[in-house]
Order: sequence, then C-alpha cells, then structure tokens
Amino acid sequence: MTFLEKKEHLKKEIENIAKESYNKEQKALATYILDHATEDNIDAIYTFITQRVKLGFTFDAAPEVNHNCVSICKKNDSMSFGINNTPHKLIIGENYDVLKNLLVTYSQNGEGLIDAIYIDPPYNTESTKKEGNDCKEEVQASKFIYRDKFTRTGWLNMMRERLVLARKLLSKKGVIFISIDDNMQAYLKVLCDDIFGEENFVSCFPRVTKKGGKSSDVTAKNHDYVIVYAKSIDYANLQGVTHDDEGYSNRDEYFEERGYYKLNQTLDYDSLGYVPTLDYPIDINGEIFYAGGDKKKHEERKKGLHERADWGWRWSKELFLFGYKNGFIEIKRGGKRPRIYTKTYQKATIEQNNGKYQIVNFDRTKPLSTLEFTENIYSNDNATKNISKIIGKGLFDYSKPPELIKKLITLLNKKNAIVLDFFAGSGTTGQAVMELNAEDGGNRKCILVTNNENNIGKGITYERLYRVVNGKGTKNENFDWTYTKEQPYLSNNCWDVFEIERHELKIDDYEKAKQLLEKANLVFKQLNPEYEAKHDWDIYNQLASLKPYLEEKAGDSNDAN
Repeated sequence: MTFLEKKEHLKKEIENIAKESYNKEQKALATYILDHATEDNIDAIYTFITQRVKLGFTFDAAPEVNHNCVSICKKNDSMSFGINNTPHKLIIGENYDVLKNLLVTYSQNGEGLIDAIYIDPPYNTESTKKEGNDCKEEVQASKFIYRDKFTRTGWLNMMRERLVLARKLLSKKGVIFISIDDNMQAYLKVLCDDIFGEENFVSCFPRVTKKGGKSSDVTAKNHDYVIVYAKSIDYANLQGVTHDDEGYSNRDEYFEERGYYKLNQTLDYDSLGYVPTLDYPIDINGEIFYAGGDKKKHEERKKGLHERADWGWRWSKELFLFGYKNGFIEIKRGGKRPRIYTKTYQKATIEQNNGKYQIVNFDRTKPLSTLEFTENIYSNDNATKNISKIIGKGLFDYSKPPELIKKLITLLNKKNAIVLDFFAGSGTTGQAVMELNAEDGGNRKCILVTNNENNIGKGITYERLYRVVNGKGTKNENFDWTYTKEQPYLSNNCWDVFEIERHELKIDDYEKAKQLLEKANLVFKQLNPEYEAKHDWDIYNQLASLKPYLEEKAGDSNDAN
C-alpha cells in the first residue's frame, strides 16, 4: 500500500466512525489533519485524532454548529433594574451560545477574565420522569422542572462542550466549582481531568443534602459533591478559612486592614495566682476601672489584706495602653457593671519586639476541611427554606443554599472577583455574591446564565433577584424573606438583563455580517465596560449557534442551582 493509498484508507476509516462519536464537522477536521500528514507521522496523527473513540467516552449525538446562524446577546432595558453603576449580569438563553459571546467579551490577549465559575448542572438522574419530563416528549408541567434525562454519553457530550469553553474563560488564577452527585461524579471527574488536567484538581468536597430519609432499605443517600479545579494550580491564589470562622462577625473602622473581629473574654479574670503588676486601675476618659470591679478589694489586695488574692488583668498596663490606643479594646455596658473586652482580628495582632509593641499582619487561616460542607447550613433543607421565603413553596426543588456558594467564593481571596454561573437556575449564585459583598465590603461582579425552559429564567431566576434587591415582587408582591434586620434587602445592587438573539447569516452575506459585527461590539461593551472592540475575531465561527436537536436546542439543559 502506497502512502497515498494508506491516507485514503485512514480517511475512510474516519468516515465510518459512528456519528454518535464524531459528527460531520469533527470528521471533516480529522480528514483535513490527515491530508496534511506526512509519511513519517501519519500513524501517530491517526492514533491521536481517534483516541477519544478508543478511550470509551463516546460522545453520542454530538450537536453540530450551524454556521448559517449566529447568536448575539441583546440588552433588555425594560427588565434591567437597580441603582449601582457597575451592575451584575443576567443572560437568558442557551448557555453554549452565551458562553461563546462571553469568550469574546471576557478575554484579553488570549486570556480569560473570569475569576470563579460555579455550576450546578443537571445530575442526570431521571428523577423528574414522574413529572412528565421525558426527553422525547414536550414538557407539560405546572411547576418549574428541568430536563434531567440524557444518556450518559449524551450528558458527557453536553458537559464537555461547555467545560471546554469554561476553561478558556477562566483567568490564569481562575477556579471552577461543580456540584454533582454519585450518579455522574466519577465520569465528570475523568472528563474534568481531561479538560483541566489532573494536576489542576484541587478537591472533591462531600456536601450534606439532608439528614434523614432513606434511598433504599439498606442506605440513606444524604450527600452529593462539589468538584474543584484550578485553571492552573501554580497560579491559583486560594486561601483557607479563618480559625473559629463563625466567631468573627464584627467590623469597625479598621476593617479594611484587619478584617472582622470577635470579642475575647473580659480583660479582668479571677486568678489563683496574684500578680501585682497586673492589678492596676485603668483610667478611660476619667472613668476608673478596677479588676473585679471593686476599688476596696483592689486596695486590700495591694496591702495584702485579702485572704485569697484573686482578681487581676490579663494584659500588662503597657500592653493595655497600646491596645486601647489602637482599637484592640471594647467596653460593654448594660450588666451589673461595665466590662472591658479585648478584640481578636482576623488579619492583625499585637506583638512585642525589642520591648516595644506593634501591630503586625497575622494569618488566622487554616486549610478548608473536606468535611466543611457536611454541616446542615449547607443542606438542601436550608436551601429550600431560603428560596421558599422568597418565591414561595414548591416552585423550585433543586436549589443550593447561598452559604455554600459564599464559602466557596471566599476561597478565592479576591473581593473584586468576577463570578460566572452558566447553569444559574433559581439564581442562588447571584444572591450569594450580593450577600458576600454586603458582609465583607467586596465589589464582586456576578454573571448568571439560564435558559427560559418552563419560564424558569424570567419566572424564577429574574423574579428572585428582583425581590431580594427591591423588597417586593415584579407585581408588587410581598414575601417573607429579609437579609438582616438592619439591612432587609440587598438594595445597593443593579442587574442588567440580556437575552440571546439568533440571526441568519450566510457566509457570503458580508454587509449583514458587518452590521452584526457592529451590533455585537456595542453589546459586548454593555456586558463588560472594559471591553475594547477587536478587529481579529470571526463572527461566523465565534458566535455560530448550535444546530438544534429536532424541536429543541442542542444540549438545552436545565439549571439546578
């Protein structure tokens, strides 16, 4: 067999690969690569380009790209709301098409600009079959459900298409978090190893879903997982959690430099060993404080008249004066007597060096335990309570609690992070980002992407965001949820809403392509104010839509977050 005959033979072998594994575009690309092979490397190239078939991950019914149709985001001014000048984004449309828009908008010099991605894709459990959710039939439902009926390889294909784009969107320091359960966890892990690289795997956290119930007569299925990958483990700037994290809830004028603080025990204490230098009167603006609160006993202790010398201060007088001057002291009133407390900050402490006290940075973090999310605060029960108070009971069953997303985002150690969720579902990630900003003074920006199957995008995602920001529903409805007593709603936020528009565009329609290019550049500036119009991107390929499956959009999946 000559070299040319061998090349033709291998090209026929590619053509004979089942369409469930290679679609027409993929076969055309493989044939093109073989056409440019040499006699020395043709065997290696053929092995390489057919490897995905041999590995056992056959991506069936892989949808093709329709190059005669492009998808472009369009801002919906009537739905956008809020008062902030730097708004979050909600994009309603097929997430694959939206990701292609974001790839043009949120990339610079070939690098993505997204700091964190959290997604809660369909778990592929077929759990909603009883609700009429059959992938071969139209959904007739009185509640918001999502398609959860892919074949395993079809699900992997749907995820692979989106995760490849997601990786490109991540910045050099970026991280992706993916919620999944036992049904697909192992397959997703292998898929992510292939896309992100095994060396960039960070962790797989189990998360409690519920405490009770049973899955069978033998076991109770009470957990799922959060899989975490970095774009590059060498650049990811991840941090642990603060020791005694929940105790640090107070903030003062030193917050920016020192973080939150908690109050320790009172400065005075009852000790078995008396230290005269720790028994001194404290003068605060003319108000005198004594350890134990009793001047007479203080004087008796000093004279040695007390049977058991008991009370004293925990800090020396010099340390107290330094701490008081620099904000490490707080006085509480309202009890039997005023009490003096010391503060412990997350990021600062007092140290003595050469006889002088000074404030130094102090790292109070520890590695995040892989058992962190087994606490009930991260459970589905907690998530259901949260969303039920906002939009009503029984309308959306698959949300995650905001506390889960907030904890994950804090691992980034970046208060101005851009956070993307392209399976946005009920909008938990958006609420979590707004809450976290309110709690630590951050300026994070959120991009949510959801389709509108069963009106989920407008009836659930948008409605939830509108309510937690405005304190009322889109039709002036009242609801039970409030953020805090002091700040009932997350009113200092703004959401710009976009929808996907599809435009027929043939390859030789240059005038229409030029008009759409100008339109796209305008909307990209709305999506990202930092965006600068580019002259080297190809609207035909970079914004080409997915070709739909029959009546449905390809990979049109529902969002479980």
